[in-house]
Amino acid sequence: MISRSYTNLLDLASGNFPAMGRERERRRMPRVMTLPGSICEMDDDQAHSVSSENPSSLAGDRMIVVANLLPLKAKRRPDNKGWSFNWNEDSLILRLRDGLPEDMEVIYVGSLCVDVDPIEQDDVSNYLLEKFRCVPAFLPPNIVEKYYEGFCKRHLWPLFHYMLPFSPDHGGRFDRSMWEAYVSANKLFSQKVVEVLNPEDDFVWIHDYHLMVLPTFLRRRFSRLRMGFFLHSPFPSSEIYRTLPVREEILKALLCADIIGFHTFDYARHFLSCCSRMLGLEYQSKRGYIGLEYYGRTVGIKIMPVGIHMGHIENMKKLAAKELMLKELKKQFEGKTVMLGFDDLDIFKGINLKLLAMEHMLKQHPKWQGQAVLVQIANPTRGKGIDLKEIQAEILESCKRINKQFGKPGYEPIVYIDRPISSSERMAYYSIAECVVVTAVRDGMNLTPYEYIACRQGMSGSEADSDVDGPKKSMLVVSEFIGCSPSLSGAIRVNPWNVEATAEGMNEAISMAEPEKQLRHEKHYRYVSTHDVGYWARSFLQDMERTCIDHFRKRCYGIGLGFGFRVVALDPNFRKLSIDDIESAYIKSKSRAIFLDYDGTMMPQNSIIKSPSAEIISILNRICADQNNAVFIVSGRGRDSLSKWFSPCGKLGLAAEHGYFLRWSQDQEWQTCSQNSDFGWMHLAEPVMQSYTDSTDGSCIEKKESAIVWQYRDADPGFGFSQAKEMLDHLESVLANEPVAVKSGQFIVEVKPQGVSKGLVAEMIFTSLAERGKLADFVLCIGDDRSDEDMFEIIGDALSRNILSYDTKVFACTVGQKPSKAKYYLDDTSEVRFMLESLAEATITPYTSDEEAEVSA
Repeated sequence: MISRSYTNLLDLASGNFPAMGRERERRRMPRVMTLPGSICEMDDDQAHSVSSENPSSLAGDRMIVVANLLPLKAKRRPDNKGWSFNWNEDSLILRLRDGLPEDMEVIYVGSLCVDVDPIEQDDVSNYLLEKFRCVPAFLPPNIVEKYYEGFCKRHLWPLFHYMLPFSPDHGGRFDRSMWEAYVSANKLFSQKVVEVLNPEDDFVWIHDYHLMVLPTFLRRRFSRLRMGFFLHSPFPSSEIYRTLPVREEILKALLCADIIGFHTFDYARHFLSCCSRMLGLEYQSKRGYIGLEYYGRTVGIKIMPVGIHMGHIENMKKLAAKELMLKELKKQFEGKTVMLGFDDLDIFKGINLKLLAMEHMLKQHPKWQGQAVLVQIANPTRGKGIDLKEIQAEILESCKRINKQFGKPGYEPIVYIDRPISSSERMAYYSIAECVVVTAVRDGMNLTPYEYIACRQGMSGSEADSDVDGPKKSMLVVSEFIGCSPSLSGAIRVNPWNVEATAEGMNEAISMAEPEKQLRHEKHYRYVSTHDVGYWARSFLQDMERTCIDHFRKRCYGIGLGFGFRVVALDPNFRKLSIDDIESAYIKSKSRAIFLDYDGTMMPQNSIIKSPSAEIISILNRICADQNNAVFIVSGRGRDSLSKWFSPCGKLGLAAEHGYFLRWSQDQEWQTCSQNSDFGWMHLAEPVMQSYTDSTDGSCIEKKESAIVWQYRDADPGFGFSQAKEMLDHLESVLANEPVAVKSGQFIVEVKPQGVSKGLVAEMIFTSLAERGKLADFVLCIGDDRSDEDMFEIIGDALSRNILSYDTKVFACTVGQKPSKAKYYLDDTSEVRFMLESLAEATITPYTSDEEAEVSA
């Protein structure tokens, strides 16, 4: 039987039940617990916040690191009875613990690089948890193939490296069953995390594109969990990412994390652009921190390139010296100028482009023939890879051609190594290389240049060896499309697609004067040695703590199904408006002020018919009938529309154009709430707006009596936002000496008279009532958008300014469960109408006008 959460998420992914569903596993006792008992499976009917009522049994915070692979090496014992495990010293997630506090326990959750027989899995799990603090996730074969080799490697990996699936053989068409397997695998990882999780004490740090929907599963169960995600691959531009059929599902899943990390600003900028274009979210930058406001939560955006582990590099250099590999390589390449390439063998590393650049350099600079050697090490990929055979054939053909053309006895310009090499052997090659060349056409980070710089610094301390402790110099030729490029300002950056420019860069690197090489090396080494993997981990943890600081101050709850799930974080005093409470206060009060927004409050925003229904007219008339009530519709609409629509409501007050025009009742004249009645500034503002309208497709101008608005809701989001920002500066300059306010809002730029807002209208009405000796002791204010927040704020201040009674009952209410200055909410317009109907029934004086009778008829 498939769990309900499993089916709901996969229903969203596929519209049906997947064929790959596993039988529900037997429940296991958790190996690390907050309270005695068992942790049940995560079902959708348990998607509320789960937290312990008692303090954690653990002494301090822990970090649970989740990645596709555990930082372990595994091999079968010689007797074929069981497994032997040891740490993978090259694993990045293993090294990040050096940046965490010494007393912070680190637990790793991930899969193993070997297949473990089901009957051995429990024993292996217990052993790894006890000896290594690792929790293995064993994926069924029918899921792992489609999850890793399928969706990860044939969909996400190519797309994130800017390869579009133009044909089945080029990138691969989207396969829904692979997406289902990806979701299933992420759910299995989440179950393993839950087994060892203390939600109030632990941090969870999820790594890379294999687990991008994991945050949704964990957030459904633990609304206050402190959770971060770091993407180690590039994030493509919105034009590329938007081709992914499950683009919104992945974005929403990532936004369930508290902080999302990227190596470079470019990757973060692309992610923010996708959130803007596809989800309508805009980011804000405050005091150097970037954040996305998402249903009351601030999702932090962290930009920090990862570093290397200096201690590990030092150990590998010493090992290389002991194994005499360095001496052998020095002897082999004696008298030669060695350039080194070390790359995984895949389509994006640009290995053949590097070979072509070497060929071009030898042609253009014959002095290097017989002297310069390019050692290219191609590290075999773990997966199947895309077009792997074609890449290998192309590389071998280029090597053969170049060596044939420029080689001679005792000299080959290309030395191609296509076998795995040890870390110590890699250090030995770094030590003899005059220059490292990286020509990847797209790569998330690439730490090869960092390792090379650290290695060329030589060994420190008394164990330094003259063979390893070479000159303190290094040169780099790096692609501008890799993540480490921005941090290496002394490197020669090249466009790898431009073979001629890359060749010139290689020539420049090996021809540069020795003092210049040393200066560049010193600059790079200062950065690499201080911005190591520990610094990266420490910085990420600090930002995660800062982002999560309000977790236990706010009220959090989850809403939505499938990948539409999100956590809404609200002020603890923010609650749903109780009809009984407001009705009781209404009956007891003697002077009431009621302010009602119209669009989105009385009338749904998506309603085609904008005029009020007979039901609304009837409700308003019954409430207005009580002489103790001052009822106002406060709207951004023009006074003509409001006068026409509410003509049956003789005693209803109207405030039009956000309060510029005010009328207390139908038998009174409209009055203006601004002292300025000169609208000559419109003749200055309109031509400016028109010029931007002409150049911004999808934008338009809306003219009102007191204001002029430029709207770009239907324009390209990025271009519209850019144009709005430019227009704002332009208008502020043009209208600097005019009595107007220029403001930007959601997809609008508005110019209106200074001192006009819904809040000031509310203040005027309170003051007028006070002057009449009718201090309001009951205030109801309902609205749904930003302009209504002014009213909520003014009402809060009015109590301290003696324009309201000292014991006034205030009900500031927003429509929809969202962050607001109001203290109450109602879910939608139907609940607003129901609440007003209750107040109408509680109104003492019956009232029916001739106009209402006609409408009712």
